[in-house]
Amino acid sequence: MSKRILVPYYTQSGQLKQILDSFLEPLWAAGNDIEFLQIKTVHPFPFPWPTPVFFDTVPESVDGIPTELEPWQTRFDKYDLIIIGWQPWNLSPSIPASSLLQDQKFKAIIKDTPVVTISGCRNMWINAQEQNKILLIEAEARLVGNIALVDKHQNHLSFFTILHWLGTGRKDRKWGIFPLPGVANADIKGASKFGATVSKHLNSGRFENLQPELVAQDAARVQYSLMFIERKAGKIFKKWVQIIRKYPEKRSKILVLYKYYLAIALLVASPIILLVDLVFFRAFSIKKNKRLMNYYASVDWREKI
Repeated sequence: MSKRILVPYYTQSGQLKQILDSFLEPLWAAGNDIEFLQIKTVHPFPFPWPTPVFFDTVPESVDGIPTELEPWQTRFDKYDLIIIGWQPWNLSPSIPASSLLQDQKFKAIIKDTPVVTISGCRNMWINAQEQNKILLIEAEARLVGNIALVDKHQNHLSFFTILHWLGTGRKDRKWGIFPLPGVANADIKGASKFGATVSKHLNSGRFENLQPELVAQDAARVQYSLMFIERKAGKIFKKWVQIIRKYPEKRSKILVLYKYYLAIALLVASPIILLVDLVFFRAFSIKKNKRLMNYYASVDWREKI
């Protein structure tokens, strides 16, 4: 029997829509009634993004402060499944995505409804997904699946390629020598296998084992080194935002300092910290790290992990 599926999403570059189109192929083929809802903000976020404008989103995204959305409407009040297409900004849900999750009308729609989240990002998504989990719990929705498609290139390389893509709007090779930015085309096309898994569980009406099956398909890979960096960086980002909130008149100057701090932390400090961890600590935390990685790959939420 045909199911009603709502697919709210936000995209600037168009990459996330490509991911969703591929992911949804099996669900279309099964004859489901799929409705897209493109999230639009009253004050648009530009693409390409000038660097100062990009970094100016830090305080609001980290604090989860919503922005005003353009009026939107759906064909139905309730759906059998909601698939949310989103992306992280500054280790937090993007402002448009978190704004929708805090919208009272949308919260009424997703209440008591199975939700699958699917993201396209550079490589760090676990902190942002933890915030998504909280917002979905507050909306009384049922998170049953999560898929995270990432740029699989080395962390330092993707730092430069993503800035090139954001700054120019061109998804090509920086200087003709760097890798292509963003999620690889093969991974975008391969998202259909995750859609097939979701389709099977939607048909049965049972979602208990959906995320374990998606994890087995490598839908939400948690890489130790990135998890290690992100867990520390998330706390530091919040401290920077606290400074900005304390001195709002110096916001732009503090954000310039933050930009340089971020580059130094990622390119210089993080490799040193990871090396120290590898040599002195990691061997003594194998069980804890495995537990953390399994948790972040799941759809569970716990206040203390």
